[in-house]
Amino acid sequence: MDVESGNRVPPPPGRNRYGGNNMDVTPPPFYNDPSILREKSYRPWLVPTIVIADIIVFIFEMLVNNCPAHEEGNPYGTCIARFLHRFSFQPWKENPLLGPSTRSLDKMGGLDWDKIVHGNEGWRLVSSIWLHAGLIHLLANMICLIFIGVRLEQQFGFLKVGPIFLISGFGGSVLSALFIQNSVSVGASGALFGILGAMLAELLTNWTIYTNRVAALLNILVIAVINLVLGILPHVDNFAHIGGFLTGFLLGFILLFEPQFDWQKSRGRQGGASKYAFYQLLLLGISSLLLIAGMAAALYAVFKGENGNDHCSWCHYLTCVPTSSWTCGTT
Repeated sequence: MDVESGNRVPPPPGRNRYGGNNMDVTPPPFYNDPSILREKSYRPWLVPTIVIADIIVFIFEMLVNNCPAHEEGNPYGTCIARFLHRFSFQPWKENPLLGPSTRSLDKMGGLDWDKIVHGNEGWRLVSSIWLHAGLIHLLANMICLIFIGVRLEQQFGFLKVGPIFLISGFGGSVLSALFIQNSVSVGASGALFGILGAMLAELLTNWTIYTNRVAALLNILVIAVINLVLGILPHVDNFAHIGGFLTGFLLGFILLFEPQFDWQKSRGRQGGASKYAFYQLLLLGISSLLLIAGMAAALYAVFKGENGNDHCSWCHYLTCVPTSSWTCGTT
């Protein structure tokens, strides 16, 4: 029931329809079904606010960057879209994503391992989530956030989606700082992968609620795998993706579990089914322990100055695989 309006709300797509004989077999929850969205009273505001905030931050990035002021002597050429004046982009050869220079991103709070460890600037683990390397980077992330984030917020509310976004982004930054220590990293990709991981966990822990389970599972897995594979391209921080996904996956078991379908049907009857399945509570406990222990261990390793590559000789292939078409540079 919708607490505010008192009207029965249709179930999320792909889930059983409570209180009736019919079953809802619409697509899995990351598909926006306009008819269902219009009927539900909750209007997501957190995800749109994050999108607006990221756009404002990017505008400020370009204001600080001021490409024309540093154009003279730039070995990469002239600024792009000079009619934008100080908001114009760095030369294409320097930043093909249409954005500021690495120096400006570092100045704004990009993820810089040396400054985090030796400069006591741990705040960069959070600030880097709100920065983007360019207009293309920003648009790609914001479109993905709207596509998957709005639906999840509508299902579970901002009090659950907000922590998933922020903690997943933080988890992605921590893993990135552990393995990538010679370049500046920015972007909300870790947080976005966290939402995707939480969606997968939500599907698994609420398995009895869904009717088209296999289709929902395959859709989420395909999206996750495709994006992780794209992360092996050069200049893409796949460690942030992996760290965010794993963090969000664990958070999904902690925050997004819901009552069993059998309990929903027997609610109010004596001797009905238990509200939560044993496996849901077990996953909740295990995920809580893994999240706390994993985050603590990773943070300890980062601030101790450990390099994850020293303990894993093949892990660098997770973020870039060299081919005849490109190399995996260090900048």
